[in-house]
Amino acid sequence: MNNIVGGDSLGEADIEAAYGSGDGDLDTSATVATAPKGQIFEQIYRPWNGSLGPRWVRNYAIYRHHVYGIISGSGHRRYHPFVRLTLLVVILGSMTPILMLLLSSMVSGDATGFLNRMWGVNRYNLWGNVLGYFPRNLCMWPLLTALVVGGLVSDDRKNGTSALYFSRPISRLDYASMKWLSAASVLATVILLTYMMYYSAAIVFKGEGWAFIADTIPIFLGGLVAGFFLVFTYTSIGIALSSISTSRFTASVSFLGLILGSKVVAWLVEIQFETTYIYLLSPYDCLAHLGQWLVGLPPNYDHPLIMSVVSLLAMNAASLSIFASRVSSLEVTRE
Repeated sequence: MNNIVGGDSLGEADIEAAYGSGDGDLDTSATVATAPKGQIFEQIYRPWNGSLGPRWVRNYAIYRHHVYGIISGSGHRRYHPFVRLTLLVVILGSMTPILMLLLSSMVSGDATGFLNRMWGVNRYNLWGNVLGYFPRNLCMWPLLTALVVGGLVSDDRKNGTSALYFSRPISRLDYASMKWLSAASVLATVILLTYMMYYSAAIVFKGEGWAFIADTIPIFLGGLVAGFFLVFTYTSIGIALSSISTSRFTASVSFLGLILGSKVVAWLVEIQFETTYIYLLSPYDCLAHLGQWLVGLPPNYDHPLIMSVVSLLAMNAASLSIFASRVSSLEVTRE
């Protein structure tokens, strides 16, 4: 046998094997394998003695990996081209009111008043740009959330890539926070940024003055707060579903089924039994009830607002607790 110092081999050894097969079992001679001559190496794991980057740099690396992947796939999370195309369609669809505002500023006559009523700034339009059921909360926002959070945690659970995260000095709290923040940033950029662009475009295209801003800014702020609640709730529910699944498709479909299915079931129950209390199980309707109060619209629900608020808080608390529990069970090493 050879002697080893560090990773170098100082000698070679023949490997001898005594065995028999078939009729040769009665032979007492040994077969010597002299052709292959192996080397034995010693592998030593040494701790990293260099300087580590600050905590925010490691957290930003997680955030950048997920958010920048929508624009650039080099070195970041890979989004399928169909997902990128769908996100682009959602963004353009969210900006259609701005186009209609521009059109209304270019025409005159009776058409101007009609377009202003349909697309101008008022309580119903500001509320509808965030919480309108069609097309935003039927076609846009749930689909946007499902595409973003679908594989956010489920891919790590399926492929064991959580071991790569935790092989660095990254705590589970940092991991969970950056995952949540990555999804919320994408949703906020599309939902809240287009909402603010719509309000700003109405002022610019119509040449409105300070009196208009003073009259509409409380309504605008109420819709903005409702949008923050929407982003927070959809992100929490979506990432919780992603953390309990190992398939991004299952997580995405589950989120769509929960948001749209609870709305449809509650609507059918209201038609049959003439009660709105079942809407407390629908995340969208709890958000819509709160949003109507924030912008000063008459509510569409018979039950008290406080019940919708409590239900909304319970949904977020349950989702975040599920997410935290699943993150705590993620594997640290993979052999």
